[in-house]
Amino acid sequence: MYRNDGFLELGRQECLRRLSTADVGRVVFTRDALPAVLPVHFSVDGDGAVLLRTSAASEMARAVDGAVIAFEADEVDAAARSGWSVVVTGPASVVTDPVDRQRLIRTGPRSWVARPADLFVRIEPELVTGHELRGGQDSYGVSWPP
Repeated sequence: MYRNDGFLELGRQECLRRLSTADVGRVVFTRDALPAVLPVHFSVDGDGAVLLRTSAASEMARAVDGAVIAFEADEVDAAARSGWSVVVTGPASVVTDPVDRQRLIRTGPRSWVARPADLFVRIEPELVTGHELRGGQDSYGVSWPP
């Protein structure tokens, strides 16, 4: 989004707060040299990192480990013409520390599909951006459509 596109820019802390209220987002990564987008269940760790839980056999887990990727979540109310969107960009890594892994098994995102060999992917929040549209008004207070 561009600075004068009519959306209100959200600060980093507000972005992370909103992310913590969403259940589903989209991870954006490169697969076979092409962009790939995958909807995922996630959670936000205490330091703002985005946590994904997936199968150890997941193609996505292999593709993102060690790569800089993006993650996006949003909430939209089409009837009210309002909503928000947050994007987190940063390096992703598979969680390998046994203590951290045990903590995430207890407190991290829950899998929607039961798998015996899940792993966790951590996205460090190096760049966090977000925008909001309130009830059909742009950042200049102009209502639309006219």
